[in-house]
Amino acid sequence: MTAPTHPGDRPSLRTFVSALAVTGVLSALAVCAAVAVAPGAARTPLAGGGAVAAVVLSVAVATAAHARRTARDTRQRLEGVTQDVGRLLQQQARTTEEAQQEQQRLVDELARQRAELTESFTAERDRLVAEGTRELDRLRQENARLAGELEQARRERSAAISATSNAAARMQALATATLADLRAMEERHTDEDVLHDLLHLDHRTAQAGRLADSIAVLTGARSGRRWARPISMESILRGAMGRIAGYRRVRVHSTSEAAVAGHAAEGVMHALAELLDNAANFSPPTAEVHVYVEEVPAGVIVSVEDSGLVMGDVQLRRAERAVAGDVSGLGGLTGTRLGLAVVGRLSRKHGLKVSFRPSARGGTGVLMLIPQSILTGPAPAEPAAAVPPAQAVTSAQHATPAQSVTPAQSVTPVPAPRPPSVTRRHPASPSAPAWSRTPTSAG
Repeated sequence: MTAPTHPGDRPSLRTFVSALAVTGVLSALAVCAAVAVAPGAARTPLAGGGAVAAVVLSVAVATAAHARRTARDTRQRLEGVTQDVGRLLQQQARTTEEAQQEQQRLVDELARQRAELTESFTAERDRLVAEGTRELDRLRQENARLAGELEQARRERSAAISATSNAAARMQALATATLADLRAMEERHTDEDVLHDLLHLDHRTAQAGRLADSIAVLTGARSGRRWARPISMESILRGAMGRIAGYRRVRVHSTSEAAVAGHAAEGVMHALAELLDNAANFSPPTAEVHVYVEEVPAGVIVSVEDSGLVMGDVQLRRAERAVAGDVSGLGGLTGTRLGLAVVGRLSRKHGLKVSFRPSARGGTGVLMLIPQSILTGPAPAEPAAAVPPAQAVTSAQHATPAQSVTPAQSVTPVPAPRPPSVTRRHPASPSAPAWSRTPTSAG
């Protein structure tokens, strides 16, 4: 197996063979000529030496020719390679330049896009900041406006409460003065029909006075009546009965000799009046409301039992919150809810505990615990005239047109002591209110 020859080796070989042949021929001619002219004895050595010299010369000349040819070919190939390298270098330079140009173009494009994005982001940020500033300014203005409106509403509310308190005080004073006038008229007149009308007005005025007291309690004002001495439980109950329209249907069962301290007597009487009015309003027109009084170590428990409809869970929870004093506002208080809110305010003021339970009579039972802290022993027996008019309209006995009775008795009002010649007759029972409980009435 022979190594492959380069395409340029064949011309060099032919050059070597041609040079060898030409040199050999010329050398042979020269040797022959030299031998021919040489003496006979020297011809043989000369022919041998000439032949050797001719061979050597031929080989040398052929080798020199071959080397020259090879050098020329090598030089040509080198020049070709050099040209190829030059072309490659030029191509590489052009490629590098194009790559640099493309890179520069990409860098410029990226820089342009970055500048556009930065400008867009800056513009959007400035726009958002400007909008945020405007929105903050608007919110600050809105908050300032709302704060102003809230402050104005507070001032108006305070002014309304103050005006309502003043109006309630004036209504209390007017009711007190009217009751005093009616009592004076009752003392002067002996005609039964006149007394009947006067007692009817007396009872209506007492109810109006209770409403004025309720407004005063809800607005934070003080009650229009103040007592200078303890008031017995019997008189407290009779006073509460005298302030409701359905007093004729109330039956009281009490043997308690306890008395309520003078500073709390009006509040306890008012709270019981609201509970009795609630029970009477939500009972059938002919049904009785029974009141039981029980003395316990913690104080006195007054139970009010009606035979109306039982309150649902929602109404019961609402009523319990109301009597606990948990009333956030007065705007939605109407009817019975207004009365229960009054009970709640009075309970918090005097430490009363009010709770609800199903009544054995089919309706709702209300328990009021009057604590020992506002109870005293039996109230001293003194005539109604001993209570100054500035402190109370009348004594507890005179303030109520009802007395403690048993279920078998009829409830009749008990006025203040009269001359023996004066005969009393009470007004006819007012028209009975609707008694059906509604979903919102008990709350």
